[in-house]
Amino acid sequence: MPLSFKERPHLPDNKHMATVRLENLKGKLTKDPKYKEQYVKFMSEVIEKGDAEEALSEAKEGEKWFIPHHGIYHPQKPDKLRVVFDASAKYKGSSLNDHLLSGPDLLNNLNGVLFRFRRHQVALLCDIEKMFHQFHVYEGDRDYLRFLWWKNGNLNTEPQEFRMKVHLFGATSSPGCANYGLKHLAKENEALFPLASEFIMKDFYVDDGVTSTATIKEAIQLATEAQTLCASGGLRLHKFVSNNQTVLESIPPSERATPMKDCDLAFNDSKLERALGIHWHIDSDTFRFRFRPNDQPATRRGILSTVASLYDPLGFVSPFILTGKRVLQETCKQGTGWDDPLPTELRPVWDSWKGDL
Repeated sequence: MPLSFKERPHLPDNKHMATVRLENLKGKLTKDPKYKEQYVKFMSEVIEKGDAEEALSEAKEGEKWFIPHHGIYHPQKPDKLRVVFDASAKYKGSSLNDHLLSGPDLLNNLNGVLFRFRRHQVALLCDIEKMFHQFHVYEGDRDYLRFLWWKNGNLNTEPQEFRMKVHLFGATSSPGCANYGLKHLAKENEALFPLASEFIMKDFYVDDGVTSTATIKEAIQLATEAQTLCASGGLRLHKFVSNNQTVLESIPPSERATPMKDCDLAFNDSKLERALGIHWHIDSDTFRFRFRPNDQPATRRGILSTVASLYDPLGFVSPFILTGKRVLQETCKQGTGWDDPLPTELRPVWDSWKGDL
């Protein structure tokens, strides 16, 4: 699948910029052994799996771009590092992302997916492993995805030139390309796997599958079909979660979500999962909302941060959040600065609401 360029660009040589960024990264890796270990492991896996390759040949003039990279931690998984490629990094006023199209919005409606998740008795969640990396980039475009790295992760050697062979995290075009590829795979296999095809077409949000079925038998059939369909395109469907023990037992432990691998739903304390960002309590089959008290000051900025921290796309707790939003609205009406103290008459209302929260 090619990169979705607006027009095929002629780019300046930005290797020096990428070298400077790599030197900065080297300093961070040297100071933090744990960060270095996880970073080297991630990059080694990318290369060993064939998602990247050494760039041994010269690229055409203007058709080469070096992408700097950095590591980030998932807020809910503080020990899991992911390397992100900074396709927005500019050199001489231009970045790779400036030349890429995001493509049509092929995402399913988030609320629609969640509504259908609530519809039936038997719930089923799953995930596509490293979805972007499962879709290969047309070979003629790969030199736009060059990056610098040390061979075998040895920081004492000279950095080498590599290039990505797959769509990467950080490129504007990647979500659109991956979503198109997934839906194309589902459409191509509709006759063979009608149940799984409909599931992928309607009940996936990026790489997360979230649905429900009327019967246990249908859930088992759906999970089996969906895995087979995805495998036919080189995708691994895993991290399965269900609120039904029989459905879970039909799925190999290696393909279940980590808390579910040895799961007996009757005797398991790890019963909170995330369904598209919402806490789902498996045992009671209910959504739950958590608020972690923070030290945000009683200012317009602090109020906005607190109100926005409650993720509730379906509006279950909207009536409760309304009081906090009204306090924020009043600060806007009164022209309160972002970091000014809350007006005296609003302070008791805010303190009372935050205490209830």
